[in-house]
Amino acid sequence: MKIQINRFDEKNLCVTFPDGFDNELLNLVRSVPGRKWNNENKQWLIPDTEFTKRFLYSKIKDYEMRQKLRTQEIPFNAEIEKLKNVLTAKHYSSHTIDAYLGWVKQFLKKYEKLSILGQNEINEFLTELAVKFKVSPSTQNQAMAALLFYFRFVKNENPDSLNSVIHAKTKKHIPVVLSRNEVGQILNRMTGSKQLAALILYGTGIRLNEVLSLRIMDIDFELNEIIVRNGKGGKDRQVMLPAMIIPQLKDQIKKVKVIHDQDLKDGWGKAKIPDSYLKKYPGAAKEFRWQWLFPQKNRWANPETKEEGRWHLDESLLQRAVKQAVLESGISKPATCHTLRHCFATHMLEAGYDLRTIQELLGHSDVRTTMIYTHVLQNKTREVISPLDRM
Repeated sequence: MKIQINRFDEKNLCVTFPDGFDNELLNLVRSVPGRKWNNENKQWLIPDTEFTKRFLYSKIKDYEMRQKLRTQEIPFNAEIEKLKNVLTAKHYSSHTIDAYLGWVKQFLKKYEKLSILGQNEINEFLTELAVKFKVSPSTQNQAMAALLFYFRFVKNENPDSLNSVIHAKTKKHIPVVLSRNEVGQILNRMTGSKQLAALILYGTGIRLNEVLSLRIMDIDFELNEIIVRNGKGGKDRQVMLPAMIIPQLKDQIKKVKVIHDQDLKDGWGKAKIPDSYLKKYPGAAKEFRWQWLFPQKNRWANPETKEEGRWHLDESLLQRAVKQAVLESGISKPATCHTLRHCFATHMLEAGYDLRTIQELLGHSDVRTTMIYTHVLQNKTREVISPLDRM
């Protein structure tokens, strides 16, 4: 598969896929900051800046390297297949499986001439990632997790013998948090379904991909709750349904019903649903309850089968709408969609809700992740008076 980059106008470059694309290639382009979809020409646009070009080219280089590793004959193919089977059996997400397989393939390729691999090679590999390739601490730790998983569950190495493996020290970042007034300024400058999605982000604290993945059946007006299905870590959870947005939600569902009825009339109307459920209930994909709460404007068309369907709203559209609202409000903080999640957690703590409740609502596996918001509240710098103000 190839990526073709051409000039679109004075400020943008266009990205196309002459030989078609897969999800990995599509997610690669979606990860570029500032990218946007040009629906008229059916192509992606990226800002023509040094930063975005370097970012895109590095991602393409990584993609090409992974593609090369997939096509090369590695003498550890049986090991890779075992690793994939174990990851699948443990119900790891497809994203994690792809990432782990990539790191282990890269590791085995580097040391393919060695008959015995162990802690020394792992440390050497991780050190090279940090020193030569200058990867971030989180990327280095992901590679380490992949290798440790391989050694423990495929090679059946004793975990005690891997205790000295290098762990990268992650950087501590204080989350960007807006005041209630600033959040209100941003939300009031948004309109339509994007405003409703942003209201859900702030009102429930769910993640960006979680709000866009909501289906009609996930909204329970009787119990006043929203069900988040297959969230991070493959877990389902329940969050509250803010009473303020109920009228907007009902209007949105009516609009989706009109769109779905027209799709059915045109002979389509299928939504993407889990394969296991589709096998048991072949007609479920056309049911209204399975439709996305925030469907995309246009139907997609499969070039091979000619079948048409509708996916949910692309995350870039909501990100761009929030960014525009931030700019219009004059707020100088680097606020994004994820900032609304930080604001939810912080404002809940300020309202007196306990940490355990907020942890469950956010879907954090470890309470230590949630505790970062206590550091925001415990910041004493607001109470300190500068000596300059005492003059």
